[in-house]
Amino acid sequence: MVQTKEFKAESKRLLEMMINSIYSQREVFLRELISNASDAIDKIYYKALTDDELQFNKDDYFIKLSANKETKTLTISDTGIGMTKEELENNLGTIAKSGSLAFKTETELKDGHDIIGQFGVGFYAAFMVADVVTVVTKALGSDTAYKWESHGADGYTIEETNKDTVGTDITLKLKENTEEDTYDEFLEEYRLQAIIKKYSDFIRYPIKMDKTSQRPKEGTENELEEYTEEQTINSMVPIWRKNKNELTEDDYQQFYTDKRYGFDKPLKSLHISVDGSIRYNAILYIPEKTPFDYYSKEYEKGLELYSNGVLIMEKCSDLLPDYFSFVKGLVDSEDLSLNISREILQHDRQLKRIEKNITKKIKGQLQSLLKDEREKYEAFYQSFGRQLKYGVYSDFGANKEMLQDLLLFHSSKEKKLISLNEYVSSMPEEQKYIYYAAGESIERLEKLPQTELVADKGYDILFFTDDIDEFAIKMLMNYMEKEFKSVSSSDLGIEQEESKEDAASNEENKELFAYMETILAGKVKKVKLSNRLKSYPVCLSTEGEITIEMEKTLNAMPNNEHIKAEKVLELNKNHSVFQSLTAAFDNDKEKVALYTNLLYNQALLIEGLSIEDPVAFTNDLCKIMI
Repeated sequence: MVQTKEFKAESKRLLEMMINSIYSQREVFLRELISNASDAIDKIYYKALTDDELQFNKDDYFIKLSANKETKTLTISDTGIGMTKEELENNLGTIAKSGSLAFKTETELKDGHDIIGQFGVGFYAAFMVADVVTVVTKALGSDTAYKWESHGADGYTIEETNKDTVGTDITLKLKENTEEDTYDEFLEEYRLQAIIKKYSDFIRYPIKMDKTSQRPKEGTENELEEYTEEQTINSMVPIWRKNKNELTEDDYQQFYTDKRYGFDKPLKSLHISVDGSIRYNAILYIPEKTPFDYYSKEYEKGLELYSNGVLIMEKCSDLLPDYFSFVKGLVDSEDLSLNISREILQHDRQLKRIEKNITKKIKGQLQSLLKDEREKYEAFYQSFGRQLKYGVYSDFGANKEMLQDLLLFHSSKEKKLISLNEYVSSMPEEQKYIYYAAGESIERLEKLPQTELVADKGYDILFFTDDIDEFAIKMLMNYMEKEFKSVSSSDLGIEQEESKEDAASNEENKELFAYMETILAGKVKKVKLSNRLKSYPVCLSTEGEITIEMEKTLNAMPNNEHIKAEKVLELNKNHSVFQSLTAAFDNDKEKVALYTNLLYNQALLIEGLSIEDPVAFTNDLCKIMI
């Protein structure tokens, strides 16, 4: 006898809301139905643990998909525990009543298994793609099978039916295609296989499909015939649940390729298994090369997030800090609190704990690379060092302690990349600061006049060639209690022994400098004699926090605020040019103005800055030649 029943009013509203808005992609209906089928098989497994008469042979349990293009139906069958009439009414007749959750509450889960379904709404995702959903089921230990059928929110029917085996068959009568949506795609073998591989590849039971292929027809040379064979689509045993000693580096690299994490080979893989207050497994990769869009707005960071082998999110950004956004891989946890769509998390506390642990593991792996596989680390750093520097600078330096030991800079003495620790460890005892020079290239920095005094002291200089370098170092402020000092700073901290002589010379030439400052009004803060110059006649130094390279970077940004460094024009008193300048000051002020402008423009060129008036500059050169 057919019994027609209506959903409760609140269930109707929930069903309509869920179909139209809870799930972001229609294809997840298959993930939900396969997860439910896996739960049903799990329940037989748990029964077998306490029932000696029930034998559980894993080979007898599977999930099967059958698509019929003629009838436009898709059937998902399982050999699980099945449902009684009462369970059909409770689990399918009342939306959000979960049989899996009740079973999970009553059963002490063992042997590393866990039941996925908790909310009882995943089944109704079928109505996103189907006009009619039919469930034929026979419960374990029952002689009677039942058929449940629904056309949507209006209600459902239950009647007795015939079924030879224990388990459940869910048949979806797909909706008609529209201009916006093509439902027939869920009848195509390739599409179904792709969805299974994406979401359910690691369900622990075989997911089978009949595959149609062609072969030569017997007794003919060129004729082909179609034949059907059953294939298992999913991998079942995820790599992250295997013991590390079972896997080789080739296994990890193959998984990286299979998951399409990148077209390169990863520099390093991390296999993490944590069994504590929150359990999770992870496979992480440090890539060798940057993706083409890595430093663009289009790049989306995040790890794949699985719950008990089922893909929940393709890009879970909460699992990685921004400064490690280059890391690829996945996390699988049985302890996540999911919402009813299994797409976002209800609570982020669990994710934060996983993220904190993963971050430490990634840093530890990078430190090991730096220490033991320097060549590999430098290859990584060439690709992603800029991101680490951004990490130091961002969030007001909150992550500088985490990242400072991972930074590398080119050493003027070693002629190679060195860490800050290596720099400080090799400093002479009397050296007070970590010296650096910032510019466009190592070649230009090696020729900077400002480096002469520091180099003559035998001190190493770090060369900064990324526009982020100085900003990161300003946020870092010091390393191992050693402050950073630009070689272009007006005070290098190594000129004290000459300070009396400097004071006398500056006093002697103060009228000259005052006159030059008048000529360069608005361009330099002051003019003075230099103790850093040995062979060059002139250079620019800066006072305050903004350096010349920082000025360039800030003024190249779209929101250019025309920020200027406080420039100081330094003159080499031992250079013949200075002698000509002082001689002219006594009897030819016009020539002093000419020399002043030429020296200023020369200093700009040395710094890689644009000359403000190229025509005036060339005219000044002509005047010298006449």
